[in-house]
Amino acid sequence: MMIWILLIGVPMLIGLWAQSKVSGAFNRWKQVRAASNLTGAEAAQRILAAANIHDVEIVPIRDALGDHYDPAKKRLCLSPDIYGTPSVAALGIAAHECGHAIQHANSYAPLKWRMLAVPATQFASQMLPIIFIAGLFFHAFHLIFIAIACFFVLVVFNLITLPVEFDASRRAKIILQNMGMVKQGEEASGVNDVLDAAALTYVAAFVAALGQLLFFILQATRSR
Repeated sequence: MMIWILLIGVPMLIGLWAQSKVSGAFNRWKQVRAASNLTGAEAAQRILAAANIHDVEIVPIRDALGDHYDPAKKRLCLSPDIYGTPSVAALGIAAHECGHAIQHANSYAPLKWRMLAVPATQFASQMLPIIFIAGLFFHAFHLIFIAIACFFVLVVFNLITLPVEFDASRRAKIILQNMGMVKQGEEASGVNDVLDAAALTYVAAFVAALGQLLFFILQATRSR
């Protein structure tokens, strides 16, 4: 029981804490209008143009905080609160996603590795529920080893994700200030709060995946 708490329960709590930090930072800074009066979409357009990137489409999506860059389709997908809102939070998140587009254009190695890992990660994620159900129904303890392989893939993916996300946030902070989209002081601090909180979620995801991997390795060792 103690092992489950340490390897599964604690990372789960860390994940919940990280999500609350993101929600808190975003809800605070989406209320603060940026002095530049640029919406997330407008800021993204200027950032991409300054980086000489003209083949990335900026599109609105409905998913709240579902903002992402799709390297396969070269699309910058921004949620309603980001796409059309001139807030400090919107500028930070839009610039972060532009950071991924710039990484793609510059052939940033960790992003290329993550793109290559996506199919295996999707397959592993789809297999895990089947493995759990089969294991419970058939009492097939050998399926633990398949689960270990799946969690190993997830750990690798989440590990690769860390430098990709940290670098995108680093680029975003620099770009926004260099282009004068956010003012030094409160606005720059707000961008840092939002992006640093978002980074915690990726760290939490890695810790959770690693904890699950170690848990199943211990279970396999005991079953032997």
